[in-house]
Amino acid sequence: MLEIGSFLSDRYEILSKVGAGGMSDVYKAKDHILSRFVAIKVLKQEFSEDSSFVTKFRAEAQSAAGLEHPNIVNIYDVGREGNIHYIVMELIQGKTLSDYIKEQGPMPYPKVIALSKQIAAALAFAHKNHIIHRDVKPHNVMITPNGTAKITDFGIAKAVNAATIVDNTEGIIGSVHYFSPEQARGGYVDEKSDIYSLGIVMYEMLTGRVPFDGDNPVNIALMHINGEMIPPSKLVDGVPPALEHIILKCTDKYPVNRFASADELIEALNNLEFVSTVVGDSVLVNGRNRDEQRGPIAET
Repeated sequence: MLEIGSFLSDRYEILSKVGAGGMSDVYKAKDHILSRFVAIKVLKQEFSEDSSFVTKFRAEAQSAAGLEHPNIVNIYDVGREGNIHYIVMELIQGKTLSDYIKEQGPMPYPKVIALSKQIAAALAFAHKNHIIHRDVKPHNVMITPNGTAKITDFGIAKAVNAATIVDNTEGIIGSVHYFSPEQARGGYVDEKSDIYSLGIVMYEMLTGRVPFDGDNPVNIALMHINGEMIPPSKLVDGVPPALEHIILKCTDKYPVNRFASADELIEALNNLEFVSTVVGDSVLVNGRNRDEQRGPIAET
């Protein structure tokens, strides 16, 4: 743990500790060269001592540093001082999406659509730059006071071995709730794995809960592979059938059946948002879904 008031690389003054996860601690700091406040993510000791992990971690963080997008938390610097390995990032005022969900519970579907579009836009940009996130979850999404969603930890998750889901590492265990079936199997991971994870995040925003839960990460991983997901409309009232269809398509067990790209997902969300704006509450009857009157809209 860094001491408050200490400096990293004679440049970054540590001001306060603002968070902690399975892999790292996060501090607010001041960059005295560029005279701005930043967030610094410092690898925990057990990861810093693994040289192969550190090498991969630095390489992935440096590749992600090239991503500049309004819905991605910028990475400014990747450094080392002694056995301290750190990443300097844009400091975001706001709260994590996980906290947002805890406070608000199930969100109104227009809010779910708006946030999902922003997260999907960040993924689309990253995928076009050949970077897959691999750990899309509410804890890795910041929501600013003006409602902008920003994904953090891009590229970093690739440094985490798939076997880590069974380790006693709090943050990584949490990730298994959002793993794609192929990640749970330790198989090939591509852009569609991020789309699956975003589908799980959308489900949680809409219902206030994850679709698969259990007392250990291995059981949860097996549920992603074999378990049947309860449709959101069975848990909360007022879910547009087209939105449910989108979420179920994102989270299909087979990657080939998911959206072909994050851009295609955005297009489906745009279509739903447009129709919802035009017809308003007529998409619902007595607070419940009216599938028979949605017709072709549900085929988004």
